[in-house]
Amino acid sequence: MATTLGPSPSAPARATSPSMPAGASAATYAYGGPGPDATTVNALFFSAVERYHRPDALQVRRDGRYVPISHAELLQHVQRVSLGLSALGIRTGDRVAILSENRPEWVYTDYGCLTAGITDVPVYPTLPAEQIPYILNDSGACAIFVSTEAQAAKIAAIREEIPGVQHVIGFGSTRYTGCELTLDELEELGAKHATPDRLARHKADALAVGVDEVATLIYTSGTTGEPKGVMLTHGNFTTNALSGARSIQFQATDVALSFLPLSHVFERCGDYMLFSQGVSIAYADSIDTVAQNMLEVRPTVMMSVPRLYEKIYARVLEGATTGSALKQKLFFWARGVGDAWATERLKGRTPGGLLGVQYAIATKLVFSKLQARTGGRMRYFVSGGAPLSPEINKFFYAAGLTILEGYGLTETSPVIAVNTPAAFRIGTVGKPIPGVEVWIAPDGEICSRGPHIMKGYYNKPQATAETIDADGWFKTGDIGVLEDGYLRITDRKKDIIVTAGGKNIAPQPIENRVRTNKYVSQAVMIGDKRKFPIMLVVPNGESAAKWAEAHGRAGQSLEQLVSDGEFQAMMDRELRSMLSGLASFEMPKKFGYLGQEFTIERGELTPKLSVKRRVVDAAYKAVIDRLYSSDE
Repeated sequence: MATTLGPSPSAPARATSPSMPAGASAATYAYGGPGPDATTVNALFFSAVERYHRPDALQVRRDGRYVPISHAELLQHVQRVSLGLSALGIRTGDRVAILSENRPEWVYTDYGCLTAGITDVPVYPTLPAEQIPYILNDSGACAIFVSTEAQAAKIAAIREEIPGVQHVIGFGSTRYTGCELTLDELEELGAKHATPDRLARHKADALAVGVDEVATLIYTSGTTGEPKGVMLTHGNFTTNALSGARSIQFQATDVALSFLPLSHVFERCGDYMLFSQGVSIAYADSIDTVAQNMLEVRPTVMMSVPRLYEKIYARVLEGATTGSALKQKLFFWARGVGDAWATERLKGRTPGGLLGVQYAIATKLVFSKLQARTGGRMRYFVSGGAPLSPEINKFFYAAGLTILEGYGLTETSPVIAVNTPAAFRIGTVGKPIPGVEVWIAPDGEICSRGPHIMKGYYNKPQATAETIDADGWFKTGDIGVLEDGYLRITDRKKDIIVTAGGKNIAPQPIENRVRTNKYVSQAVMIGDKRKFPIMLVVPNGESAAKWAEAHGRAGQSLEQLVSDGEFQAMMDRELRSMLSGLASFEMPKKFGYLGQEFTIERGELTPKLSVKRRVVDAAYKAVIDRLYSSDE
């Protein structure tokens, strides 16, 4: 249930900003000082290239193995892309879109645009063609880079709908459908202008770009409404990246595996942070190959959304519970030991005696195998984009794999708060990073202010004014509390379910609990303005198939299983066991099982995989109505 902090004579604010909204005395907490001096992404880029000289600034998998790309090579690609764009007549302040999966060419193009003073517009590679014209037209993009023939085909299909796009440039060595140029050809064009004098002028012009200049427009669909172009400046990115680096210390030997879309602000700013610290960045082939790529790259740091950790946890649980009786007994013994060990460590104590010996045995026999699956060198994961289950976080911590959970939004470029090795508390998203202020409004909404706050929504001054008040406080739309300086998120303001009986339910913590079950892939609570809450659940396909095989239903599809009474009864038991301890009004009264996962293509998920609750409510109206048809 959401906790509200408001004016209270007995609970004074920890720190009060002189420009806090009148009459507000809710808790405010600003961590550290004003943060590092503002600079630009261009300054970070040139500084890193000059300081580190790594042979493996970037790494990419080609012909079955990872090959390095040096800082010197990267600089040359960026210079040629930048000069090539200028030769095409694209000027400072113009907008250029990037439709691509993660790969080095994304980085060449991004820095190439920024060093030319061009604002780039990332487009999620998973977006269907029909959702792309709005972004390109609203942003006024005059060119677009596409990564593959499939992405080029999307643009070819909508070319008549995007009259402002004059150039389509493909990353391939041969021209894709509808492309006027390849990236190689663009670089060849740029190379013709790469005289020593022109390169010197290119760098000087790049470093002259101001901190308040818009570096990128990132379109965020949110869970409802028309997409909005978030204007993030060079100063937004660099202050956030450098503050993040101050909070999470990096080492010269660090290697990061990058697989979250660079079109998402979390990975984008994270890569700027890593690059500025000299970390080698290796790109995963795809989200599907992350497990294999971890073994190849052996990363020391990695950023991810909770979905990855949920999948790893589910596989570990599945492997343990389907093994021999001895294997099951050993796993659950080790998990219990790890939980007790983690509890002691999180209280600031050093486990010793029998517990210390037991933990060493558990690590050797069980946890070391999980560590090996991540490459065996992981110093820490960073989690963001959605709430992470405390149960899963504690399990990883006990297994010697620390997940530093953080919090932010596209509009905050993105980090507001993050757990660090020095200040770590499971169940929270950590303390605000240096230079960032956090204020809990009287209704519980988290507000933030600082150099990380966006310039505004492109072409939407009214929406900007509704989100950022006159004193610079950005309203996040999330509900939370501050506990000893640590920020804890309780729910989305718009996601709060209010039943017909007036009961308020925060669905995300309940959904998070359910998703830790090995039989669950996705879960969404429904119940606003209704008599009681229900939950729609997409079962985990692998676990469901194993159940089917063990119960004489081998070969049945998930669509068939979700209509099977015995399977439904088993799922009901599993889910209710996960939700013990809830208040009666919070407990889903019924469960509906779906035979297909929610997807971006059907509009049920945002590109960052957040569920659009209202879309799901409408899409599965028949299922929902059937569950509410009888009040048992």
